[in-house]
Amino acid sequence: MSLEVKIPAVGESVTSGMISAWLKNDGDMVNRGDALLTLETDKVSTEITADGPGILRIKAQVGADVKIGETVAVIEAADTSAVPVPAASAPEKESAPEKAAAKKGKKVETIPDPVPSAPEPVASVPTPEPIAPATSPTGSAVPAASGRITRKKLSPLRRKIAAQLVMAQHTAAILTTFNECDMTEVMNLRKALQEDFTKQYGIKLGFMSFFIKAVVSALKSVPQINARLDGEDFVQNHFHDIGVAVGTERGLVVPVVRSADEKTFAELERDLANYATKAREGKIQIEDLQGGVFTISNGGVYGSLLSTPILNPPQSGILGMHKIQERPMAVNGQVQIRPMMYLALSYDHRVVDGKEAVTFLVKVKEGIENPARLLVGL
Repeated sequence: MSLEVKIPAVGESVTSGMISAWLKNDGDMVNRGDALLTLETDKVSTEITADGPGILRIKAQVGADVKIGETVAVIEAADTSAVPVPAASAPEKESAPEKAAAKKGKKVETIPDPVPSAPEPVASVPTPEPIAPATSPTGSAVPAASGRITRKKLSPLRRKIAAQLVMAQHTAAILTTFNECDMTEVMNLRKALQEDFTKQYGIKLGFMSFFIKAVVSALKSVPQINARLDGEDFVQNHFHDIGVAVGTERGLVVPVVRSADEKTFAELERDLANYATKAREGKIQIEDLQGGVFTISNGGVYGSLLSTPILNPPQSGILGMHKIQERPMAVNGQVQIRPMMYLALSYDHRVVDGKEAVTFLVKVKEGIENPARLLVGL
């Protein structure tokens, strides 16, 4: 009996996806639970597994757009009775009796002859070759005849990102305000606590948890930032689920740290580490990306000194972190070299006035420059 491999439902709003990779080749023997393919949608990437054992017969190639419920492969039942003797135990002189047995019972027909000559095993290798080019995680690519360009189909995630960015630019009145913060105190505090923090919680204390706490504190001080427009309605949020932008090979995703105002620094760091692992492995779920009220994006990890981040609709604000760079600063009438970071807040001017945006960013700056207050919730 054959089993159909169908595209499962992966979320309420997801109706289709793209096969980004086959993890098994056509003709491979698979077992129940084996990962067969990677499906990429406009929100997440997920692996589809086998429901039972058998021989895989692929029907849809990498790069194909497939709908939920569509059959993309069949798992044919394997004839287990045809494999009673290990291949290595069949000597060359028995090949004739085997042929005679094949005429009678026909069961040995499914057993490949491992012995006769060297070319035969080699000849069987190219069988799955039509699938091999399809294993590219970015989909099928078509090089031009001149070799000067390569054209490939955009993944659903890249298409979604493009649409979201354009939609944000077209539907919101985006304005960006800038400030800078002195990272000296955060760096000193982090250095002083790092060893004990790591021993107690089994995870390192990073910079992002400080910024999440600073953002939460600023949102409480300037609640207008924690709001959005829904048609002609103004919606005020009274919770603090903070999105943290994470770059992956497939594109940018924004997993959400839930109830960030109620979590300790250790809990925040664990959430961030778990999301980073899931993002690298392509295991971010749709639920991980939904419901954020504000986003933090750290372009500094890539060396960005200054940028204007684009809103993550329907949110009304996004904070851009940047590279920490030593610069000469005037401190108490003297020039000192300080580790400085530029901060950028992009906001929807339909919801947030300039005074509120500037006040919010100053609150973030104050939190980072006085991190001890964040530790005690001030």
